[in-house]
Amino acid sequence: MKVLKSYYEVRFAAYLRVAIVAFLSGNSLILAQTKSIILGRPTDTSITASVMFDQQMEYFLEYGTESGIYPNSTGIVSNSINVPDEVELRGLLPNTQYFYRMQYRVVGGTGFAASPEYTFHTQRAVGNSFTFTIEADEHLYDKKGVANMYKVTLDNQAKDNPDFMLSLGDIFGDDHNWSTITSQELNDLHKNYRPFLGEICHSVPFYVCLGNHEGENDYYYSINPPNNLCILGTQWRKFYYPNPYPNGFYSGNTENEPYGIGNPENYFSWKWGEALFVVLDVYRDQCDTSAKPGSWSWSLGLPQYTWLKNTLEGSTSKYKFVFAHHIRGQGRGGVTNAKLYEWGGYEQNGINYTFNGKRPGWAKPIHQLFVDNGVNIFFQGHDHLFAHEVLDNVTYQEVPMAADSTYQIGMLANAKAYTSDTLDGTGHIRVNVSPSCVKVDYVRAYLPKDTVGGAHRNGEVAFSYTIGDCLASVSSDLQESGQLRVFPNPSNEKLSVEMVGCLQSFDLRLLDVSGKEFLQSSSNELYVGQIPEGMYFLKIKTQDTQLIKKVVIKH
Repeated sequence: MKVLKSYYEVRFAAYLRVAIVAFLSGNSLILAQTKSIILGRPTDTSITASVMFDQQMEYFLEYGTESGIYPNSTGIVSNSINVPDEVELRGLLPNTQYFYRMQYRVVGGTGFAASPEYTFHTQRAVGNSFTFTIEADEHLYDKKGVANMYKVTLDNQAKDNPDFMLSLGDIFGDDHNWSTITSQELNDLHKNYRPFLGEICHSVPFYVCLGNHEGENDYYYSINPPNNLCILGTQWRKFYYPNPYPNGFYSGNTENEPYGIGNPENYFSWKWGEALFVVLDVYRDQCDTSAKPGSWSWSLGLPQYTWLKNTLEGSTSKYKFVFAHHIRGQGRGGVTNAKLYEWGGYEQNGINYTFNGKRPGWAKPIHQLFVDNGVNIFFQGHDHLFAHEVLDNVTYQEVPMAADSTYQIGMLANAKAYTSDTLDGTGHIRVNVSPSCVKVDYVRAYLPKDTVGGAHRNGEVAFSYTIGDCLASVSSDLQESGQLRVFPNPSNEKLSVEMVGCLQSFDLRLLDVSGKEFLQSSSNELYVGQIPEGMYFLKIKTQDTQLIKKVVIKH
């Protein structure tokens, strides 16, 4: 028989919980406040933590290279309510994982409380493997973005344990009411993302790449300064999120702007492990500021172009990744846009090459810079779907929306602008970088209600591809010792797998040479009768091991 507690019993229990919290925290009721830590600007020997509370607090960070042991600490910081402090940890060891936590209390309290333990990694050395993630077009400021959907995508990224993450823009801004938007509204638009990003960015440093809806462009900059979308948006973005600026580790925009902006922290590059990362701003420097630009009026501007050229030509990194919200800042699609105007040199008809006349003194179009300097992947957002294209051995990767609960916005509107490999859905891009190869996965996100019945699985990989020798580099003692057998090979109908002493179930996946998955089986057999002839790779996974075997399909 269920017994209902009296009003007084319930109230007593509530007061008891409060008393216990107060006692454990030195009579400082600290668990009611909202806090967020956003990491940014990781280098080989430092990292910046942007720390914000909505109450008057005192805190310090303690850190070390072993879990639970924190021999180093910052001084005690007293915050201002809802004003982020940028706390820089210096003198760190390169290529090292760090563990840290925050000790905090209400001002005037007698005891500190500890946050959970968080982590970060300093710059990876050449020869080390790592993971990073990319999201785009969060759009929580309009009806396209859904908060609960975004939380799922962020949680999936946290599970990847990336060294850092990038957003490709249209995250904070809303330029639909650009002529009337106020500083307070822009403050709210930027601040409102802190609770979301704070869920993972305490352990995943965050980089911002600017989108068109942030409104940080020449067109808005020139209208009634400093009270305009561009200037106010830049100020609030810098206030809440620490993006890189040139400091010896990062290179980038060296100009300082008026109206209290200083360095706009809008384009930058850095090295991490085997890779060079280059983040572009395709909006701030336009050739025509009298109206919203088009065609040749969209420009990186000569200073950014020169910096990009020097950065790519001076890099010895094995892999080169470039990021922007969109090619030329407008239009739809990937490789079709890559051939036009400043990016490719041609007019809209694709026949007349006018680059030299339109950009006198510039060496070559941006795409040709990519080709000549071995850029592997250009990542962009803007079009709200997944799309994978290749032009002149440069991969053009469109990143899907991070918060579309319909899973269809970009696919319905923009898929026709792409030439190959388009997929719907919501999620993020995961990139694994190793000395031998790069592996790119499209990780889908689904709300719990949309996984009922098993048609969809949150975190499933919808598309994968590789650059380099990922598959060829996989070796296994099992294969060398003869304990694994895949037969018949070549096969025309069925592949079977035998593993000595293996009583577990298998997970078999057949991939083509680009890494695209064709078949999957949860048994030790895979039927390949309908697969086109050619060379493939059979990915074999059990509870204890994972390996890849080259196979041939021949009918």
